[in-house]
Amino acid sequence: MYPVEVVGLNKSYGKVRALNGLNFSVNPGEIFGIIGPDGSGKSTLFRILTTLLLPDSGVALVDGFDTIKDYKKIRNRIGYMPGRFSLYKDLTVEENLKLFATVFNSDIKQNYYLIEPIYKQLEPFSGRRAGNLSGGMKQKLALSCALIHKPSVLFLDEPTTGVDPVSRKEFWEILSTLSKEGITIVVSTPYMDEASLCTRVALMLKGRILKSDTPADIVKSYTRELYSVKSKNISGLLKDLKRVPEGKSVFAFGEHLHLSLDPGTITLDKINEIIIKQGYRDVYINKIFPTIEDTYMLFSEEDFKNGR
Repeated sequence: MYPVEVVGLNKSYGKVRALNGLNFSVNPGEIFGIIGPDGSGKSTLFRILTTLLLPDSGVALVDGFDTIKDYKKIRNRIGYMPGRFSLYKDLTVEENLKLFATVFNSDIKQNYYLIEPIYKQLEPFSGRRAGNLSGGMKQKLALSCALIHKPSVLFLDEPTTGVDPVSRKEFWEILSTLSKEGITIVVSTPYMDEASLCTRVALMLKGRILKSDTPADIVKSYTRELYSVKSKNISGLLKDLKRVPEGKSVFAFGEHLHLSLDPGTITLDKINEIIIKQGYRDVYINKIFPTIEDTYMLFSEEDFKNGR
């Protein structure tokens, strides 16, 4: 039995297709990442899996229970942290935690070992109102409240959005520890760099899954040669590289451009020659290995060409 199993899941809002025939399953104890930009259907999927929204068709099972027929059983077995901070802002840190423990017929002492690494950072602020916490501390409190009844499956919808880099790193270290405790974690994120921290990921676009596999195997499926290009006039170079006949795609990645080509179509020296002829100087170009984000862009491009 899979902790989470989705078969043919569909959901529309009027004429907008939020989920389009989703199929995937999550293995016990893994961190399963749902990766995609805003509007790809991540939050709709999470609301269905946590029994807060009904699908139009298809089946979603959590711990073997149907999200429609067995919603009460599921709610007692899962932890859910929505994208927006949803705890009681006027209650203190400690009051919020006690409230959630009581709702699930538990108490803080019973499962304190699960939240101890997180709550130790919150203890100095236990008397502070939740609404007055920093972004990172709010997320840690929300996670503590989602864990206090020891759920078998934990759903986290974009938990690190708007959180500083240090807090993001700490948060993922916590998730790794929880996974080792046997808790299955399903987490969504728009940050492609967080995909490498998951056991497996599903890349979502427009309500569909483009690819689902381990981060390493997804990167291995990248079929093109990839070059990193840097110049002082990055915007002009972006436009001109799009005119290179052998080029398949060009995207900006920070202060670099990623140029993809079909294997064997052109050499690095030839690319450099073309760029110099166009009047660019101080150009740095290197062949690089693709990232999850490069692979996502490739799958998105192929999806668009297929008219989906």
